[in-house]
Amino acid sequence: MALALVDGLTFSYPDAPPALEDVSLQVEPGEVVLLLGASGSGKSTLLRALAGLVPWFHGGRFAGRVEVAGLDTRSARPADLAGSVATVFQDPEDQVVLAGVAAEVAFGLENLGVAPAAILPRAHAALAAVGIEALAERPTTELSGGELQRVCLASALALDPELLLLDEPTSQLDPAAAQAFLERALGGRAAVVLSEQRPATALRYADRVVFLERGRILLDASRDDALEWLAAERPAWTEPSNTLSLAETCRSETMLVSSIHGDVQGNRVVPHEPSNTLSLDRKGPRETVCRVERVRFAYDGRPVLDGASLELRRGEVVALTGPNGSGKTTLAKLAAGLLEPQAGHVERAGRAAFLLQDPGRYLVRERALDEVALGHGRERARHVLAEVGLDGVETRHPRDLSSGERERLALATVLVTDPDLLVLDEPTRGVDPERKAELAALLRAQAHRRATLVVTHDRLFAAAVADREVSLGETREPVLA
Repeated sequence: MALALVDGLTFSYPDAPPALEDVSLQVEPGEVVLLLGASGSGKSTLLRALAGLVPWFHGGRFAGRVEVAGLDTRSARPADLAGSVATVFQDPEDQVVLAGVAAEVAFGLENLGVAPAAILPRAHAALAAVGIEALAERPTTELSGGELQRVCLASALALDPELLLLDEPTSQLDPAAAQAFLERALGGRAAVVLSEQRPATALRYADRVVFLERGRILLDASRDDALEWLAAERPAWTEPSNTLSLAETCRSETMLVSSIHGDVQGNRVVPHEPSNTLSLDRKGPRETVCRVERVRFAYDGRPVLDGASLELRRGEVVALTGPNGSGKTTLAKLAAGLLEPQAGHVERAGRAAFLLQDPGRYLVRERALDEVALGHGRERARHVLAEVGLDGVETRHPRDLSSGERERLALATVLVTDPDLLVLDEPTRGVDPERKAELAALLRAQAHRRATLVVTHDRLFAAAVADREVSLGETREPVLA
């Protein structure tokens, strides 16, 4: 008997076209189902329907039937499914509700009525299982986005669910952490349905692949059959070389690799004392837009950067990479002027614009066009929306867009200012491979206008877009990043 059944599901959010149309599928106990599709194709909506959040939480027009663990979601509320279903959402910042890590993981167990003596041992076991037991006593407000994702996974695994729903669960994790995350999440007894925009690792674990497009299922097949179909019909989802080849066509200069906290050897960082090791590109010196020299920064006495230096020049795109917790976001905020260094200094020429990891937090207008036009004029806003592939959404509410579409909308709000320094923190989070290629091409086409710093865990994207890579090494303990 199927653990989950979706039969003829059609759903529309309030005042919006259908997000899902006539979707039918089954999930068997212990099965791993990978959802693929472009941003806005309906993947998150399908996961919400399996969790019962559609329609109970989001509202809208619901037709068809969804049954999970024998319960019909038209009559059973999400709370009724809590003992059987657990979800890790796209935005961990919006999922965490308590101030302490251990308390956050224990919260779901308390709500299920687990015996008090068993709650903390299960919470600590779940934290250990995802490799973050050392964070148990840390405030959740001091964690990086990647660390929060692992806290959310621990919270879900602690419940020992029959069905685990994962929506872009590795979007803020470095490659090693992403692989470890998926190994733990997909290696248990639970059936798993996950959505991924970086599918290479997830494909190794999937039993089935479901490909969605414009709310409809184009493919529902075994992994081997799906790989054959993807190679023929949607090669961007299976061929890393497509992204890498973009580097040959859209980059105008050779990528140079440098390091702040270590020498890069292949994909490995060999730590040494911080030093300024930036290299000039082959076209010679250019105007320096931002210079960070020997900066130090600590959160509540925990050092995250100590003697870091960075130079950003007009006409180049620099990728800032490194493990979760290594200080990438902190260095980016120092460069953009959102933080002041506690030692060292930062020099900046011209206007700086910064795109946060979670852009949905600062979308404030009722329509997408008004969001971009805020202080910059509607005609220019329309032009920039078209540049990021969002023409046609001008009248949509930003909250009604998919996560990937909100990422691009937020990108438009900073591009419209035409800054001298553009800092993007994880700009490919929730963005499908085809849109990543378009973003890389856009950043390359506009590179001459400004200095661009891209914080990313997406090594293929970094290779495609960057003239230079700066890698931060391991930190002594997890810090805000």
